[in-house]
Amino acid sequence: MRKEKASVISTESLAENIYSIRLKTDIAGKSKAGQFVLVFPNDRSRLLGRPICVCEADGNKKELRIVFRISGEGTKEFSGLKTGDTVNIEGPLGNGYDIGIAKGKKVLLIGGGVGAPSLLQLANELKDSGPESITAVLGYRDDSLKTFLSDDFRSSCDRVIIATDDGSSGIHGNVVDAVKAEDPEADLIYSCGPLPMLKAVSGYASDKGIEAYISLEERMACGVGVCLGCVVETVEKDEHSQVNNARICKEGPVFKASEVRL
Repeated sequence: MRKEKASVISTESLAENIYSIRLKTDIAGKSKAGQFVLVFPNDRSRLLGRPICVCEADGNKKELRIVFRISGEGTKEFSGLKTGDTVNIEGPLGNGYDIGIAKGKKVLLIGGGVGAPSLLQLANELKDSGPESITAVLGYRDDSLKTFLSDDFRSSCDRVIIATDDGSSGIHGNVVDAVKAEDPEADLIYSCGPLPMLKAVSGYASDKGIEAYISLEERMACGVGVCLGCVVETVEKDEHSQVNNARICKEGPVFKASEVRL
C-alpha cells in the first residue's frame, strides 16, 4: 500500500453520471482484481478518500483505470478532472478475487451497476488463468446507462448477457432473472453489485451448489480497517475479536458467499 500523486491521462463520460478516469501511477503495478484505491478530493474541506474499485490495471504502462458514479461532491469533483491534472490516491487496498481456483472451470461473472467495473480487471486476469469459459451477466437500470463497459467485457469473455430493469436492452429483469432465463453453465461465480443483488446471487449459488465469491459495496471512512465503520456479519467468529464480524475494507471486499450473512 502506498500513497502518491497520480497524473490524469484521460477522463471520459460513459453514461449519465458514470465516469471513467485513467491515471498514471506506480500503484497500477501492485493492483489486482477486486482491490480498491482511495481517491482524495483536492478540496481540503473534504478530508476522507473515496473508495473506488480497480477497473483495469496495467503495471507495464503504469496505468490505472477507475470507473465510478457521481454520488456526492467528492466524486463530482473527480468527474471534472482533466488530462494533466493530479490527484492523490492510496492503495491498492483490500483483498481481491482468488483467480487461482478458476483454472479449468466454467466461470460466471455477475455485475450490477457500478459493481461491474470491479469485474472487468478480473475478466482480464482470468483470460490467462486457464478457465474453460467466461460468461459475464451485466445488469443496468435502463438504456440511459448505455450498457457501459459491456464492449470491454466482450473483449475478455466468451459471452456477455445484458439485463435491464425496464427491458430497454437485453433481458427484461435483474441479473438473476437473466441467469435463470439463459441458464449459462457455471461451476464458479464471482459477483459485485448492490446488496439486494448479492443476496439474490448468493441464494442462487446456494440453490445450485455453485461456489461463489462476492465483492461487497460499502461506504467507508478510513478504508484501512481502523475505524470499524464497514463490517459484515460472518458465519464464523473472528479469531482475534471473537465476534461474528469482518471488516469489508480489510478482510474484504471479496468474501466467499457462504461465509457471510447478508
